[in-house]
Amino acid sequence: MIDQVRALEELKAAAAAAQVRVTAVFDALTRRAQAAAGVKADQLGKGVGAQIGLARRESPNRGTRMLGTARILTGEMPHTLQALTLGVINEWRATILVKETACLSLEDRQRIDEQVAGNLAELETLGDNQLIARIKNLSYALDPHSVVNRASKAASERYVSCRPAPDTMTYLTGLLPVAQGVGVFAALTREADRLRAVGDPRTKGQIMADTLVERVTGWAKAEDVRVQVQLVMTDRALLAGSVEPAVLPGYGMVPAQFARDLVRKTGSRTDKAARTWLRRLYTEPSTGQLVGMDSRARLVPEGLARFIAVRDQVCRMPWCGAPIRHFDHIKPFRDGGTTSAENIQGLCEACNQAKEAPGWSMNTVSAGSAALRGASHTVETRTPTGHLYRSAAPPLPGTGNDPVQSSSPSGCSPTGIIAPNHSGSSM
Repeated sequence: MIDQVRALEELKAAAAAAQVRVTAVFDALTRRAQAAAGVKADQLGKGVGAQIGLARRESPNRGTRMLGTARILTGEMPHTLQALTLGVINEWRATILVKETACLSLEDRQRIDEQVAGNLAELETLGDNQLIARIKNLSYALDPHSVVNRASKAASERYVSCRPAPDTMTYLTGLLPVAQGVGVFAALTREADRLRAVGDPRTKGQIMADTLVERVTGWAKAEDVRVQVQLVMTDRALLAGSVEPAVLPGYGMVPAQFARDLVRKTGSRTDKAARTWLRRLYTEPSTGQLVGMDSRARLVPEGLARFIAVRDQVCRMPWCGAPIRHFDHIKPFRDGGTTSAENIQGLCEACNQAKEAPGWSMNTVSAGSAALRGASHTVETRTPTGHLYRSAAPPLPGTGNDPVQSSSPSGCSPTGIIAPNHSGSSM
């Protein structure tokens, strides 16, 4: 069985290499077809990465990176591609070889490709960190200036991100220049050691986390921080003790009791800094879709944008899930598309740009169709190759099979948005 595990691992690598070759050929043929159709030179290849991502059940942004890796492996790094084909390395280590040589000239990159990937016996023994170290040593010996320039450029790509973690927690991540990152961590460590020395009962990790929140927000205590949060829950979960989970846009599902505790805490009469605003939205009982609103303007009004953000939660392109950055017309406005909830979807910037490539089209699918009866707002995306992908808005609280169902005068199920807001102003 161990031999089978090894053989299957090598088969996976060989399949990845075949996928690389097919990707590169598809890219070349698409560019040729676009050029023949009169597409401008700087637009050739637009949308190809998105098609690769969708075919691999990945986001268009990740598909674009995969396409770039395929171009380099087939055009510039033959030894790495051969090692992948033979199963000596896996797809991730082939990607490491591509990424770590990105700052070099073509000539130097091919030298490292030959020296590292050309030596199959040594390459097979290198783990991820050892492979990175080997490439860096060779890169610095060949072209120290490019390595220094790469480090300088990396500082311009600093950022902070926030992504969900289990149990109603989040990962707040900062990519910083090394001196700043080490300095921040050292300052938090010193403060934790100081407070622990005077008897603070919290753990070192808890103090560091609380101190980070306090110094970034300016609040005296981390637990007092007030920011605007949208919380989507049913009236049953809010008022009748239902166990229906709530939705925290940007995070996902949270337990009903956690949502009630959040409302109770921010709605306390003793808390003068916080205000809780309740905005009632209604969903169709049969489909779970939010009741729409329309606008004659081309640009999406603020109220409609909030509405779409609640309905879609994240980018609607299949397998993406990035934060919404654009509110996009499914049927273009120039073609008569309306600025309505039915014809607007939330997309990230990369996916919105990808769908503008020649040959792409989108349309809204009626929830009353036989194939989608009872489904939420659904969009079909057709790529230039004719492949069809469907994306449905995620279900909202109250649209599942809950034994406790309340009715409203309009026949719609009410869904509330509770917005704890430090300023006390309505969303």
